Amino acid sequence: MAGGKQSARQKMINLMYLVFIAMLALNMGKKVLSSFGYLNEKIESSNQTSANDIAAVLQDLGTKASEQPEKYGDLNDKAVQVNRISNDFFNYLGAVKDSLLSTIDPELHKDYESLDSETAGDEFFFAGETKLTENGELFVSSINQYRDDIIAVLGENIKPDVLDHLNKRFDTSEQPIKDSERTQPWIRNRYEGFPLVATLTNISVIQADARTSEKEIYNSLLGKQLSADASISEKTYQAIVIPNKPAYFPGEEFSGTVVLGKYDANLKPESLTINGKKYSDRDEKGAALVKFKTGKVGENDIIGEFVFKQDGKNVKIPVKSNYLVVPKPNSAVVSADKMNVVYRGVQNPITISIPGISDSNVKASASGLKRVKGTKYNLFPGKGKEVIINVTGKTNDGTVIKSPPVKFRIKDIPPPAATIRKQWGSIKMPKSSLAKATIDAALIDFDFDLKLKVSSFKIKIPGQSTVMVNGTRLDARAQKALMKAKRGDVVSIFDVKAAIIGNSSYRLKGVLPLSVVISN
Repeated sequence: MAGGKQSARQKMINLMYLVFIAMLALNMGKKVLSSFGYLNEKIESSNQTSANDIAAVLQDLGTKASEQPEKYGDLNDKAVQVNRISNDFFNYLGAVKDSLLSTIDPELHKDYESLDSETAGDEFFFAGETKLTENGELFVSSINQYRDDIIAVLGENIKPDVLDHLNKRFDTSEQPIKDSERTQPWIRNRYEGFPLVATLTNISVIQADARTSEKEIYNSLLGKQLSADASISEKTYQAIVIPNKPAYFPGEEFSGTVVLGKYDANLKPESLTINGKKYSDRDEKGAALVKFKTGKVGENDIIGEFVFKQDGKNVKIPVKSNYLVVPKPNSAVVSADKMNVVYRGVQNPITISIPGISDSNVKASASGLKRVKGTKYNLFPGKGKEVIINVTGKTNDGTVIKSPPVKFRIKDIPPPAATIRKQWGSIKMPKSSLAKATIDAALIDFDFDLKLKVSSFKIKIPGQSTVMVNGTRLDARAQKALMKAKRGDVVSIFDVKAAIIGNSSYRLKGVLPLSVVISN
């Protein structure tokens, strides 16, 4: 075909071959563009999955940090910083893709064969043959900044493999030119002259690298803590003695459990020694069971050691605790949590217990007395001047203990005082401020935090008639009278009507008046 004189027919055949080859090349190029588009879809879908996985990890780590701040607090702080930096970087890359796509008709965004022009990418990143646009410079600097910021957050304890991955994935150094000893800038090597669909896919790959790096960092942070948790040492575990009850009688058999700081049925000790005696019994949680005769009245030591096998060596965890032995009780301990009296109209907290007897075996009775939980009771006194509390208890051997009756005086709630801005008695205030003030009532130096609601009051301005006000603020009549007050005048607020919020049936013994000296 290339030599000799060719006929018109041969020339036409040659031309048809050229057209056919061009059509094949064109069709192949379109298929490559579609492949890039489908690949970009896969990467973006994977990035969303990674984002969901990361959110779950962060939520779990946040929960751990709130429950165990000393162990997970610092790790959570680093993870939150890494996530914030990564999200900012990811969103910036997404904005770059949006800017590139904005040059194309939205209806063609999924028609990947139409995204064959390199014009959008070149105009966005490059300004001539040697310079970059502001967008191009920002693109490169953002990648470098992301890498440096993440390394700074992790600090000197960053794992070598994490550091190596960050440096490789976000490397923007000069790139070698194929079949040449020369190099060229990274951004030109990766983005100059590329079809738009390939540019978009390359940016999605950087987003994927950021998500992958983020997940590796969280695995690294948690891996260090999990490794520390798994290591058996005196620093990470603590032996705890848990008695079956808080105190014992002389000669009574002590019963309880000795465990490490974390229950683990799979973590079995080689041996356990308590006060010179070895124990081997364990419950379903892995806790060692111990029993021995209690000692003298008072505090007694529990001394021993757990022995565990780790890496072929015995690791010893010391046991050091104590238990209390008390005499058999003959009276109850009853105390008022607030004062040596109880008040009518409020729930008075009372603690009732008998040493050495479980709360469930203690019974207390009195008019208005109700158990809340354990040793805690509430006493709501009725009529009269005193209330008597009777207490009985039963020991483990069936002995009934009856405590002498305990008397409490009953007092009424003291009178509250009228207040403005939490001030009472005699105060100074500008006339304009008093006109806008809210009249409240409060119990001064009272041990119970009771909320009061004012329904009405009277106000007297010198030279003016007394004004009755409904509500907590001066109405129009009161404000009109107040306008005639002069500097130095004493305005009286009295006959304040108030009630306890939540207990309006209780009648308070009046409300102390309030005097306001007009300052100007």
